[in-house]
Amino acid sequence: MFGKKWTSALLATALMIPLPAFAAQGTSQAAGQASGQATADAAKQAVVQPADVVLSGGAVYTVDRNRNWAQAVAIRGGEIVYVGTDEGAKAYIGKSTKVTDLKGQMVLPGFIDSHTHASKTTGLIYSIDLFDAGSMEEYTEVVSAFVKAHPQEVALQGRGWSNPVAPGIGPRKEVLDAILPNIPIALTSDDGHSLWVNSAALKLAGITKETKNPEGGIIERDPETGEPSGTLREKAMDLVLSKIGGYTVQQYKAGIEEYQHKAVERGVTTVRDPDMLRYPNVLEAYEELARENRLTIRFRNAITANPDKGPEQIAEFVKIRERNQNPLFQVNAVKIFMDGVVEGATAYLEKPYEHKHTNGELIWKPEVYNKTAAAADKAGFQLHVHSIGDASTRIALDGMEYAEQQNGKHDARHSLVHLQLVNQEDIARFKKLGAVGIVQPFWFMQEDGYYDEIEVPYLGQERAEKEYPMKSFLNQGVHVASSSDYIVTPEFNPLHGIQQGITRIEDGVTDPAKIANPNERATLPDMIASFTIDGAYANHVDDITGSIEVGKKADLIVLDKNLFAIPATEIKNAKVVLTLVEGKEVYSLKAAAAK
Repeated sequence: MFGKKWTSALLATALMIPLPAFAAQGTSQAAGQASGQATADAAKQAVVQPADVVLSGGAVYTVDRNRNWAQAVAIRGGEIVYVGTDEGAKAYIGKSTKVTDLKGQMVLPGFIDSHTHASKTTGLIYSIDLFDAGSMEEYTEVVSAFVKAHPQEVALQGRGWSNPVAPGIGPRKEVLDAILPNIPIALTSDDGHSLWVNSAALKLAGITKETKNPEGGIIERDPETGEPSGTLREKAMDLVLSKIGGYTVQQYKAGIEEYQHKAVERGVTTVRDPDMLRYPNVLEAYEELARENRLTIRFRNAITANPDKGPEQIAEFVKIRERNQNPLFQVNAVKIFMDGVVEGATAYLEKPYEHKHTNGELIWKPEVYNKTAAAADKAGFQLHVHSIGDASTRIALDGMEYAEQQNGKHDARHSLVHLQLVNQEDIARFKKLGAVGIVQPFWFMQEDGYYDEIEVPYLGQERAEKEYPMKSFLNQGVHVASSSDYIVTPEFNPLHGIQQGITRIEDGVTDPAKIANPNERATLPDMIASFTIDGAYANHVDDITGSIEVGKKADLIVLDKNLFAIPATEIKNAKVVLTLVEGKEVYSLKAAAAK
């Protein structure tokens, strides 16, 4: 639709050839088409009400249905009132209009992170942070320093240790006992699915050699003595965490506000935090921030369902949804933990793991899940299902199909999150059921320390090579939304995720053999859509955000580089210059640099 010049530009971009002329020439040509009716309508009007803000002279990639380009955007009352050429935008400039000449910089819809644990930023402020450590010796140093600095604590929590540092049964209690033997210590792994504890924590929870694994959980044990070794997986984590307690409402509020600062700096304007009710005080913290008008980005959160309570809990979820209808904070989804993770051998697989004769852990009984899914669907909630293994995903889709059979087909947009292993035949079921895939492109690589040390030995070479499909979903017309799963992914900049989804190779590595499942590489338009319009679709907000179109909220970001005019390997280096949420400036690179 854009002619030979546009086709050549896309071809050159695919070959990672910088195109300095494209930003001016290609955008100018496309802008004439993008403006279309808007310019014509403006010309017919004798008087156009002035806009509050006009951004002009830009490379505006609208991510609308036709993927149009424009040069200018006009904003009034927090909404987009014009998208088109610079010439057409002049009609919207009045005496009080703030006009910004973008000088060719790129404009995109605000990024959407469809699965991020924003509230867990609290733990980075108030607990032991192990994310920057990478060995047992470094973990010991960090924990010891924290213990020394907090001598009055009655229990210590933290997060960030990595499974490859202690594969198999995980890190040992004796390491922590040597630091602090009498005060409980509970340290969550970086993926959130395992807990490293000392003997005092095991004692607090009453966990002994005789304690059986809880349903959906594993108490790792010393292979010789059978004693608990110090690592708890999945539901077994709750045995300790329920005794230690969590953070206060005020601490969670501070963490969420800190997350917002991080988010707008990275151009993130809408997110889904799936941790409502999973931890005490998280929901209350969001509700207070909403009442106090201290939210600066849009949250469409999910309530974590308890597999022991079944469909009866949905009535409570409805009450929570009804009392939270703030424009920037709503709860519209039900989170289901269907299985665990590969690194803990708890992801639920069709065939057993290579290193142990088990298929993993299915956290929900299928019949309870089916009934809960149907009840949530009937109440108008989206399902937001954590699913890593291929068997888990099949069962999750079965529940969505059951809900459809019970309630009829409607625009539910249930989603499955992570999708590390998926049977090809199940991808077609996504399309049939209208289900959304929510993926983490940050993980699309043969990551050092994970791929050769964990994934290949645990899954076998054949399964490891098929991890994290994305293009297969897109090829069948499935909506795919990207996310970071922060804080599992500590650096959640969507620009890095966009690059990773295109290259599928670890940053700095050039060996083609190290490309993870190369047939699943996505295109730049694919990746941008996954972080914008498809993210909006996944969160049921595509009527108000996700693309730059007249009538939508002015959730916009300005980048210092046109992503279509630089090599894919340089996308992560682009910088967010400006972030707007409903027309309000919530971040400016210039202002941040001046501080």
